[in-house]
Amino acid sequence: MRRRPMHLSDDALETLRAALVELRTELKVPLAFPKRVLRAADNAAAAPSLPDKDARHLPLFTIDPPTSKDLDQAMHLERRPGGGYRVYYAISDVAAFVGFGSPLDVEAHDRIETLYFPDLKVPLHPPVLSEGAASLLPNQDRPALLWQHDLDAHGNLTDSSVSRAMVRSQAQYDYAGAQRAIENGTAPESLLLLREIGKLREAVEIARGGISVNLPDQEVTLKDGALQLSYVATLPVEGWNEQISLMTGMSAAQIMLDTGTGILRTQKEQADQNVVKRLHDIAKALGIVWRPGISYATLVRKLDPGNQRHMAFLSEATGTMLRSEYTVFRDGQKPAYTMHAAIAAPYAHCTAPLRRLVDRYTGELCVAACSDKAPPGWVLDALYCIPCDTARGKGNLADRQTVDLAEAAMLMHRVGEVFDAAVIDTDAEWGRPREGRVFLADPAVLAKVKSTNGLDLQLGAGVRATLKRANPSWDGDKVLFTVP
Repeated sequence: MRRRPMHLSDDALETLRAALVELRTELKVPLAFPKRVLRAADNAAAAPSLPDKDARHLPLFTIDPPTSKDLDQAMHLERRPGGGYRVYYAISDVAAFVGFGSPLDVEAHDRIETLYFPDLKVPLHPPVLSEGAASLLPNQDRPALLWQHDLDAHGNLTDSSVSRAMVRSQAQYDYAGAQRAIENGTAPESLLLLREIGKLREAVEIARGGISVNLPDQEVTLKDGALQLSYVATLPVEGWNEQISLMTGMSAAQIMLDTGTGILRTQKEQADQNVVKRLHDIAKALGIVWRPGISYATLVRKLDPGNQRHMAFLSEATGTMLRSEYTVFRDGQKPAYTMHAAIAAPYAHCTAPLRRLVDRYTGELCVAACSDKAPPGWVLDALYCIPCDTARGKGNLADRQTVDLAEAAMLMHRVGEVFDAAVIDTDAEWGRPREGRVFLADPAVLAKVKSTNGLDLQLGAGVRATLKRANPSWDGDKVLFTVP
């Protein structure tokens, strides 16, 4: 099941701190960097490999959560003479600091990705790089992979390329600040164009059949001594910002396909009619009208992630219908399947190299292709290992278990209570239709359920579920409901 980031208030965090420490111990999360890696990071920060091209005249800006220091992307948007737009999109040049086979490289291959917990972040690279020398912080000269995207007046991409360049971001926005500046008209022209271009790209996405689902963040607060779980809706600027990243990922995928060597993020649409029927049953249980002839993509675009029932369906459906993987190809041997179903186009991860290992490799492949050079040998040698490496990443597991932990802590004093719930998943396909998951509207929880009355669980059925267990320290399912 797809999970959203979890945010805890200070009081709630104090309540869960010990359990979070235990969780990181169970996941064997590497909290500290070895001394040799820290020394290598200090040396790399002092002497990075710098490009010849100078693009520091571009008034780039960043948009990130308010506490972020690991800034992978910066952008500048402008109108083109004669119509259309130009988007400059700078991505942190991690390879300027992390040499192949170095202690930093070896450590990054062990960590795979940055892990986010409510109380701390476990970075892919040492903070002296990820939050310092390699981060696109404002008013600092930085080496970057600078993308140039040209769009027509309707937001369609007409040309795209990337090269190494020195850049200098001039402003750092958080999402709320950027949204306010756009709405009250105080934003500079470049930031105002993010809304204009973002909306055009959203229309282009709809036209090609793509799906963007901005599920709300989950937030846990402490009120009157009890933990409360709620959802915080995303802002429009987050979606516009995401469109620039998606456009870059699609451009990177096409560049690699054109040259015959690359790493795609592929996703096959699930066409199994049993799966489709199952989703229809879930929608019915949640009171969502899914009329005959309406496609999944059309339905999803009409749902409101701020609505708890809609959010439950989107979370369940996203995990059921679409599963992503990395697909590697080289030497002109293109894969049989190249599409990302949700995006409705070929796509690659390439915009977050400070936080995700694979992006450093796709960036190198695209820079080489755009300069008509062969990819670096170290990139080619590692290509077929990337899917196995990324499979070891713990990000999704950490997110899921953090949510499970918070839900268990929130419910632990309500064991024995009976709740109105809807069965939104069963294990019927595994021969165990007496186990599944239920959705509770109040409180907003998705949890494991077991039938104890000898009867099979019916997908889509409304039930009276008894809270049997809510234990943050439990080794298995921390929250368990039963249907008597």
